Amino acid sequence: MDRSLWAVLFGTFTLRVSTGLTGALLVFYAAELTGHHGIVDQLLGLGPGEALSPFAFSVLAALFFVSELLLSPVFGILSDRAGHHRVMQLGPLFGIVAAVLTWATTNLPLLGATRLLEGSSTAASVPSILGYIAAATRDDEGLRGRAAARFEAATLAGLLAGFVLAGLLYTAVGPAAFLLNAVLYAVSMSIYRYGVSPSLDVAPAAAAPGPGAGAPASRWSPDLEPAAGPPASALGRGLGLDRYRRILARSHVWLLAPTWIAINAVLGLYTTQTIFQLVRERDPAFADQLLMGGFEPVQVSAGLAVGGLLFFAGLIYWGNRFQNLRRSTIILYGLGGGLLLVAGAVAINHSEGQLPILRLVYAVPVVAGLFVLAGATPAAIGLLADVTEAYPEDRGAIMGLYSVFLGLGQIGGSLIAGGVATAAGLDGILLASVVLLSLAVIPLLALRRHEHFLGPSQPEVID
Repeated sequence: MDRSLWAVLFGTFTLRVSTGLTGALLVFYAAELTGHHGIVDQLLGLGPGEALSPFAFSVLAALFFVSELLLSPVFGILSDRAGHHRVMQLGPLFGIVAAVLTWATTNLPLLGATRLLEGSSTAASVPSILGYIAAATRDDEGLRGRAAARFEAATLAGLLAGFVLAGLLYTAVGPAAFLLNAVLYAVSMSIYRYGVSPSLDVAPAAAAPGPGAGAPASRWSPDLEPAAGPPASALGRGLGLDRYRRILARSHVWLLAPTWIAINAVLGLYTTQTIFQLVRERDPAFADQLLMGGFEPVQVSAGLAVGGLLFFAGLIYWGNRFQNLRRSTIILYGLGGGLLLVAGAVAINHSEGQLPILRLVYAVPVVAGLFVLAGATPAAIGLLADVTEAYPEDRGAIMGLYSVFLGLGQIGGSLIAGGVATAAGLDGILLASVVLLSLAVIPLLALRRHEHFLGPSQPEVID
């Protein structure tokens, strides 16, 4: 990979550190809202924030993904028109404003606005970054696999690093950690501005090979059938959202959508809500669940660090399997790994009073399951990047679906987590995981039957 591609990945890492840091800091912040009184609150005559219920916190967390979901297609289209390099710089700018405002208030509606700004940061960054990566890897399938895996590795390593740092920084400086995070957002902006070359933002029609001019062939089928619908020449000219709608109507990307949404919903169960349950005061109603409350932020950070290293190793391993395994096969393995992880977590959660050595035994399926589950996300990105080969002028718009599917899954997962955690604690979250992972298998089987549609042999033109 060249210097610009490495810079994009490193910028993704630092940006995701900031995203994870803000999200995890918000958990600790929300757990003791009544103890703070922000500058904006004082200026507006508002009192300290009130304690949040699990469901109220889930709604607050879900606002991030609402913004990401709604704005990702818009910023994806903008990146195709204005240039991926330009638009990826907007994300850190939104993040700076969000971090400073979060530090300055404990008012719930204003905190909701900061989550919308954080979601806008991701909505601006991800489609443009993935569009850049898709363009840079259009002629090299092995490079695409490595880049997709490293993007996910940078994303998840950054988020987990942010979670880990959050406990340490909040313990050390309290809410002022949000201001330090604003500085980190500025670092990301500098990386994108000065470390990434805009050379791939030339007119896509000039950069992409035309029909019959050496466009990359599908790895799935030499006798690929064309997508259903009118011929490209009959689509007429169109710009913006109308063009986006017509692209989506012609592609087979929706074969991927249900499985990816379900996987992201499972991940949504284990982000903010699970951490919230770990650090809040123990609830006597769930006294039989070992993991329900009472953990210190530093303990949570240490656990996340170990889990992040395992997931990172899995991303690298499965990202290097693109030339040997079908994408859908890697995703199927990932679903099985998720079920294995849940089985180990249930055993640990109900190990109160058992010998500590047994918890190490129960941790084995957790470790193995997490490693295998890691492969599902880069495989899904690889499939989505394959779709862009038919539409080289609209890579940012199509790769923006990454955020759309992630947003739908995370919103659903966050809201489900709030309800099941209120009713059954962590047992409810683990049971919901089993249901979602099982449901994800059904659309995945349909995807395997039609997987060769996702890598067309020549680009289509939609004017």
